[in-house]
Amino acid sequence: MAEVKKIAVIAGDGIGPEVVAEAEKVLKRTEEVFGLRFELEHGLFGGIAIDQKGTPLPQETLEICQKADAVLLGAVGGPKWDNNSAALRPETGLLGIRKALGLFSNIRPATVFDCLKDASTLKPEVLDGTDLIVVRELTGGIYFGEKFRRETENGTEAVDTCVYNVKEIERIARQGFEIAMTRSKRLASVDKANVLETSRLWRETVIKLHAEYPEVELEHILVDNCAMQLLRRPSSFDVIVTENMFGDILSDEAAMLTGSIGMLSSASLGEGAFGLYEPVHGSAPDIAGQGISNPIATILSVALMFRLTFGYHKEAEAIERAVKEVLDAGHRTGDIAVDKSKAIGTTAMGDLIVAAIR
Repeated sequence: MAEVKKIAVIAGDGIGPEVVAEAEKVLKRTEEVFGLRFELEHGLFGGIAIDQKGTPLPQETLEICQKADAVLLGAVGGPKWDNNSAALRPETGLLGIRKALGLFSNIRPATVFDCLKDASTLKPEVLDGTDLIVVRELTGGIYFGEKFRRETENGTEAVDTCVYNVKEIERIARQGFEIAMTRSKRLASVDKANVLETSRLWRETVIKLHAEYPEVELEHILVDNCAMQLLRRPSSFDVIVTENMFGDILSDEAAMLTGSIGMLSSASLGEGAFGLYEPVHGSAPDIAGQGISNPIATILSVALMFRLTFGYHKEAEAIERAVKEVLDAGHRTGDIAVDKSKAIGTTAMGDLIVAAIR
């Protein structure tokens, strides 16, 4: 009998509960088909936690996550909380949970499905062969540096400090090299070394670490050029590794290559097998409650969880194959449908994928 795996389930805000519900159906289906065993425990997080508990990251939710083997997260945030103080913003909870769980890297695959090329704004011939992963450092850089305001003779001045040390750079770069070794052994390290001192240290550290991975072809590329080349020649990239803010921006750009941000899964990892898995998309409060959101990104996040945390490779492939079969059959939610009148809803898409898991 399979070992019980504990999963902390955090639905979050907006469409989060809707897409997570479909992912939970996938978990149940894989239990039935493959004999897996999961124990799910739910917790409040984000805006809903602010409303009910007075904080975006309640202690009880953090404890649920710390006891779990993995975390499945829907989405957090929305305009309702945009004017809150920093301590009472859903995004603050995300930064806090990453720190508390030791999650220092974010893994975002971006694969273009042949049947969805028409959903992208790029020409199909530009997209041919696009299959890349962005590895983003999560707990350092300008997001976590000192922040303050001060008065000057020119008025109020705001300061955000960007700080990186060698250890932080080494551990994320090593993860980039390790992932590249499992793929086509090509790694693009993105920085702004022509301007920023943190980027110069970044590049120096990556170059030194490259000596441990001589089989990997290493490319250094400035972030502005990388943003351009992702649109010009996306298939030339395999694994991209970069710092926190650059990775935040580039991973969203890479996501849109696929035609919809609703298609992209992600993983936030630490030193061991533990990981937090979530769709790349946000809480989309404008469509919450309408049953039209795309659950595929969350379902593919389960497949990523199976592969990276649990080592359930054939089960992960079964989920990914089911998604491909459903898409190849022409089924679409509104965000990826060319003919919107034929789009299906969240539950219908989830049911079709569940039925296709064999």
